[in-house]
Amino acid sequence: MKTLTGLAAGLCALAVFGTANAQDYTEPPAFGSVTLQAGFSPDPHIRNLTAGGSIRAETRFSSCRGSIANAPDYSLYYTAGSLPLIFTVDSDRDTTLVINGPDAQWYCDDDGAQSPLNPMVRFNNPQSGRYDIWVGTYSSGAGVPATLFISELGEYTRESAGLGGYQPRPVMSGLDIGLAARYGDITLNGGFLPDPYQISVMAGGSISASSAISNANGYCTGYVTREPTLELRYNGGGDLHIYTAGSPDTVLAINAPDGTWHCNDDADGFDAGLSFPNGFSGVYDIYVGTFSQGSQQTTLRISEISLGYGPGGK
Repeated sequence: MKTLTGLAAGLCALAVFGTANAQDYTEPPAFGSVTLQAGFSPDPHIRNLTAGGSIRAETRFSSCRGSIANAPDYSLYYTAGSLPLIFTVDSDRDTTLVINGPDAQWYCDDDGAQSPLNPMVRFNNPQSGRYDIWVGTYSSGAGVPATLFISELGEYTRESAGLGGYQPRPVMSGLDIGLAARYGDITLNGGFLPDPYQISVMAGGSISASSAISNANGYCTGYVTREPTLELRYNGGGDLHIYTAGSPDTVLAINAPDGTWHCNDDADGFDAGLSFPNGFSGVYDIYVGTFSQGSQQTTLRISEISLGYGPGGK
């Protein structure tokens, strides 16, 4: 796609003044934040995240491109020096960048990096302050695995940073984590109470998880719905345990904040469960399915204490 031209050579793609229809940078970033000062090491700073969202950037900023979320994906608190500040994204899909700088101006790019389809926003004379960052997808959709690089030395890809290239993107036929979750969105902060958080849900669906998801951590089985059962925004860094409690034979499929899929069938009897040690902040799209076709009622629980933890003890 066409690269948007910069305000200064290689500096950035676009500055948009005014915030009447702007993205909500007051929302907590989905994938956390970092504080860096000039000369930071290691360089680049790397954050894995998922790109995309339901909002078309061009409807907010006429010269921007891509589908983005409402809340920032990542925030940088930066103390500037004499070096430039460079943001690049690498993905196996065509991604875009939208950044709100410390000057309250908006900067966008589509294909400004040397690597095809990768965006880059470069500040030759960066200011100190907060940079709120949105990583979009050129085509509509969300949940695309991507890697954000923040550097003072140059642009990066996963290969040049020594991370290896992207593996083929997991097959997503029949599932859409961009759809509204059946039981809504919840936000839990680290140390949340009561623990466990629990909600009664209808498990199951018509879509085969084994056919819809590949390259997952754990074998995917059972049947789920097209949309997530629940979307969890977790703001914490402790161990995170997500599991079912009930009589049906349930399965779990979870898209983690870094875009990876995790599946489980029988963690505790017929109950499914997944643990994320030192779970990082971000959005977890949770699918609660049934081993056999059909829908059944069960309880979904989320805990920082242990897998299978219930009110009054295990």
